[in-house]
Amino acid sequence: MIRVAVSGAGGKLATPIIDAITAADDLELTALYNPNRAGQTMAGMVVTGSHEDVSADVVVETAHPDVVFDNLEAWRAAGAAAVVGTSGFTPERLGRLREMWGTDTPCLVVPNFAIGAVLMMRYAAEAARYFEAVEVVERHHATKPDAPSGTALATAMGVSAGEGKSSEHGEELVPGARGASVEGVRVHAIRLPGLISHQEVAMSNAGELFSITHMSTSYESFASGAVLAVRKVGSLAGGVHVGLDAVL
Repeated sequence: MIRVAVSGAGGKLATPIIDAITAADDLELTALYNPNRAGQTMAGMVVTGSHEDVSADVVVETAHPDVVFDNLEAWRAAGAAAVVGTSGFTPERLGRLREMWGTDTPCLVVPNFAIGAVLMMRYAAEAARYFEAVEVVERHHATKPDAPSGTALATAMGVSAGEGKSSEHGEELVPGARGASVEGVRVHAIRLPGLISHQEVAMSNAGELFSITHMSTSYESFASGAVLAVRKVGSLAGGVHVGLDAVL
């Protein structure tokens, strides 16, 4: 039985993950953490606002990017493995995390728990090397706290590693019109009410356009991948790993 805690309890991502953990026969939910909801009852458990009250083999971290490093430092000190669903891990933040986390226990940063999104990122990295230019367009709900999304960042980094890049011709008449450049790949972030998660990776050569698209229509799409990560993270070597495909 794997003892699991969830940080960021009450959030849109945390809620279906908590439901999936409680429904799993081989997982035991031992703590819910969120200082902003301390004292509330969720899934039959009182939410705590103290790191010291969290005891688990694995902590699923879904809190806001502003507090994620403080939380991860606490989970590392407690000796727990971590599965991180918090968005916003740029190359610089990943470097900071690797330096902080060390190599004693595994930490898996998952830009997107949806299986289809993982395949989209893999296929995009494979395909981009065969096209002259590639750009990423991601669409999320209007209240998302960061941009670009973690999925878009991971996609751009994977495309760049596979030798894909964006065209840099033309001058921006308005700063930002061409999107952000992530390791040479242009990323465009759109925020609209009613959306959950939608991303297109568009590639082209002269005379042809190739597009890979993934859409999550429910937060439930993230639950199965999160449970898989919880079950498998303990088998990884100590240190920071990125992407659900590390355990697929």
